[in-house]
Amino acid sequence: MTSLPDLSTARFLPETVHKRDAFSETVSGRLDGVADFPVVLRKLDGVPLWARPAAWWLARKEVRALRAVAGIEGCPLLIRADRTGLLRSWTQGTPLHLARPADAAWYRDARRLLREMRRRGVTHNDIAKPQNWLMTPEGRAAVIDFQLASLHPRRGPLFRLMAREDLRHLLKQKRAYAPGLLTPSEYRMLARKAWPARLWMATGKRAYNFVTRRLMHWSDGEGTEDRVDRDGPGLRAALMADANVREVALCTYALPAHGVGLYAFVETALDTAALRRLAPAPQPELIQPVAALPRHADGTPRLDALSLIATNRLDELAEMMAREPDLAETLRPIIAGRLNLTDRVLKR
Repeated sequence: MTSLPDLSTARFLPETVHKRDAFSETVSGRLDGVADFPVVLRKLDGVPLWARPAAWWLARKEVRALRAVAGIEGCPLLIRADRTGLLRSWTQGTPLHLARPADAAWYRDARRLLREMRRRGVTHNDIAKPQNWLMTPEGRAAVIDFQLASLHPRRGPLFRLMAREDLRHLLKQKRAYAPGLLTPSEYRMLARKAWPARLWMATGKRAYNFVTRRLMHWSDGEGTEDRVDRDGPGLRAALMADANVREVALCTYALPAHGVGLYAFVETALDTAALRRLAPAPQPELIQPVAALPRHADGTPRLDALSLIATNRLDELAEMMAREPDLAETLRPIIAGRLNLTDRVLKR
C-alpha cells in the first residue's frame, strides 16, 4: 500500500490564477500525489519590494488567524506558510452574491461559524464582501480570505466590538438576500452601527480611499461612462479593416484606478503588438487576441461570456460552462489568457 505524501511538503501544482494585486497573487491548484484535495496559494514571492512589508504583515495576520480557527467547519485549513506564500485548502462553494441563500438554515449555520470563531478569539473583519461568504454544495456556510482577520488573546472591548461588527455584516447579507428572515432584534442591530465603524467612515475611510485610489491606483469601479459606445465604433472599424482580423468583441471592466477600461477580444492570428499598431487612439486598455470567440447560433459574439472574462468573474464562468459544456471548450483558452486579474467591480 502506497502512503500519501505529507501535505505540508507536497509540491504545489498551479492551475488557475484568480487574482493579482500589489500584495499577492492568488493561484488555485493541487498537490502532487494528493487526489481530490484542491488547494489555493496566496503567492508572495513576486510582490514588489515596496509592498513586501505590508504584504507579509497581512500574511502573518492570516497565518495566525487560520491556525486559530483550525478544525472549525467552514474555515480553510492552513497547509503551510513559507517564502513562497501561504498555502491553504480550497473551499468548494458558491459565493453569496451568486448563491443568494433564502433558507434560514444557511444563516443559522453562518452564525454558528462566527460563534465558533469568536470562541477562538478570531474576528474576520472582511465579511462585508459577499464573495468572502460561500454556500457549500451541502448548503452549509463557509468563509474565506482571512487576510484582514485579527486574533485577540485577551478578548477585551475591542474584540467584542469587532465581533459585533462581523455579526452585523452577516445581517447585512441577510438583509440583501433574505430580508423576510430578519427578526426585530436583528433590524435593531443593523440600525446601530458601532462607534468605531462610525469613526472609520468619518475619518479612516477617507485616508484609506486616498491611499488606495491616489497612491495605489485602486478603485471600486465607479464611473460607468460607456466606453463601448464612445470608442468602440472607431476601434472596431480600424481593426476589422485588416484582413487578418475576423471579429472584434468589446467589453468594459473596472480599472484599478478610477474609471472604466475597455477590453478588446480580437479573433485573429496577429499578436498583441500588431493589434496595438492597428488600434487608433484612444486605445483600449487591454487587447487579447484569441483563436476563436464564443458565438451565438447566429454567429454574433457571446458578450455575456466575454464580459465575465473581462471582469474576472471565474465563479460565474464556471457555472456557465457547467450549464453549456459545448461553450467550455472555446472559453477555456480565453480564460487562461485573460488580462484582467483584479477583483474590482463596476458600479452602475
